[in-house]
Amino acid sequence: MKPGRILTFFACVIALLALVGEFFPRDGVMLGDTHIGFASLHILVEARQQKSPVKSNPAEPPEMLQARDSIQYYRTLVQQGDLRFWLPEPHYLDAFWRAAESARRTGRTVRILHYGDSQIEMDHITSRLRSRMQQRFGGGGPGMVPFQTITPSMTISQSTSGELAHLASFGDSTVLRSRGDYGPMMQCFRLHGGGASTTLRASRSSSVDDRVKRFSRFTLVHNNRGNQLKATLTDRQHKATYESDGSNSGISSIIWQLDSATNAVRINVSGSADLYCVLLDDGPGVAVDNIPMRGCSGQQFTLVPQAKLSAAYACMDIGLIILQFGGNSVPYLKTSKQISTYCQSLGRQIDHLHQCCPQAKILFVGPSDMSTRLRGQLQTYPAIPELIDSLAATATTHGAAFWSIYHAMGGHNSMPEWTRQGLAGQDYIHFSQRGADLMGDRLAEALDNSYTLYRLERKVIRRKGAKQ
Repeated sequence: MKPGRILTFFACVIALLALVGEFFPRDGVMLGDTHIGFASLHILVEARQQKSPVKSNPAEPPEMLQARDSIQYYRTLVQQGDLRFWLPEPHYLDAFWRAAESARRTGRTVRILHYGDSQIEMDHITSRLRSRMQQRFGGGGPGMVPFQTITPSMTISQSTSGELAHLASFGDSTVLRSRGDYGPMMQCFRLHGGGASTTLRASRSSSVDDRVKRFSRFTLVHNNRGNQLKATLTDRQHKATYESDGSNSGISSIIWQLDSATNAVRINVSGSADLYCVLLDDGPGVAVDNIPMRGCSGQQFTLVPQAKLSAAYACMDIGLIILQFGGNSVPYLKTSKQISTYCQSLGRQIDHLHQCCPQAKILFVGPSDMSTRLRGQLQTYPAIPELIDSLAATATTHGAAFWSIYHAMGGHNSMPEWTRQGLAGQDYIHFSQRGADLMGDRLAEALDNSYTLYRLERKVIRRKGAKQ
């Protein structure tokens, strides 16, 4: 049968049914014990109109309906899919978004501390997140750096002189251990009554965001060990000196605020102190700090007593702490009990950070896919799927959010494909520069989705308030 005749046939059937519906009794008829009804065309139209969300609330304006549709769209992105968050409660990140949103208006520099293992060395992943956050909320500069560089960074170059002892809660056996005098970077440099200097220069690379290449506010966070401490900051146009008389021992900060931004400074110090870190910022907004801890599994934080870490964190305005760990433990996790023990330890780290910095939200970022050879073929490490589930449950149980790099890169057996595309190295563990950039963009996109949802929900609340 030709298509035209088929179309004509269906049109006739529909017209006949509509005609029967118009003349059929609206209350139906009884055939024996059976009731027979037939819906007319206008009844169907009325039913359709009653189900329409526009007709269900005539007082609700069209823009409100559009906002609700957008909210549902972004809520799905935040709660489902490869870039989703696991949250302890739906509005967990709202307080951070309020702080970031108001930073420029109130003159604050709200910090995001990004701790991680070797996946974030050289400012990997962090740099892309920083670029997105500062573009949206303002701010500039590379953020937190150690007084002496340990691992190179693509964002800033650094040269240091003087006799400094390196104390660290991680690393090889040659570093010195202490009774928790590590500071917010889980490492510090101890000055024993002598002098030292560090010179910091912004990267000249065209691949580095211009906002990072300018800094005007400098903060030296330190633990003055009871002697006179002198610190001088110098650039091409400025020279400013701070001196203590030894009476203000303990953890505190020295702040230099320049009247114009620069791209290179030198800091000279003399006396006795543990030098925790230098903050290089520019203007109010958001600062995103890259804190790599090679070889770590995220279990170092409880090595710093609460009083000492709280005092160091109090020198900053911290809104969000990101913990990106787990990859270094994957090869050693063979059983469910081992995974459970590891996650319990991470739960204690989260609790400790909550106590040390109660105003900050915490986001745990789980490890990537990693490949090992099983029966001669590259396969995902067997422990990873269970580990990801356990990490998500641990984070949310302990009042933190969770985000999964494993899911963001494609899940099971995704690492070989990333390697084939040049996004990861031949060790099937670490990202290449391109891969790290891509993952940083995906983390930034996930957070951007959360912020957009926050803004849309606030918009609906404000409109409701205006109407009442």
